[in-house]
Amino acid sequence: MQVKVFANLREICGGVTVEVKPNGERVIDVLDTMIEMFPDLHDEIFTEDKTLKPFVHVYVNGRNIVHGEGLFSVVKETDQFALFPPVAGG
Repeated sequence: MQVKVFANLREICGGVTVEVKPNGERVIDVLDTMIEMFPDLHDEIFTEDKTLKPFVHVYVNGRNIVHGEGLFSVVKETDQFALFPPVAGG
């Protein structure tokens, strides 16, 4: 599955997209695999209790997972998966 990453996550992941082969079919499985690949990603996207940090957004096919089943939303290999870190500015 191709995962698009944005902002500082591109530096951590070494590019705009990451090829991920998750051990499962849920959003959390994709993110867990990404953390195995890039351990520094954990502190950027998760709190200590393994929930997404505020303002971290995951979109599957253009839809924020908060409007579905959150981290337990089911994804397919062909889905468009995008991961956005918190972004500050003004």
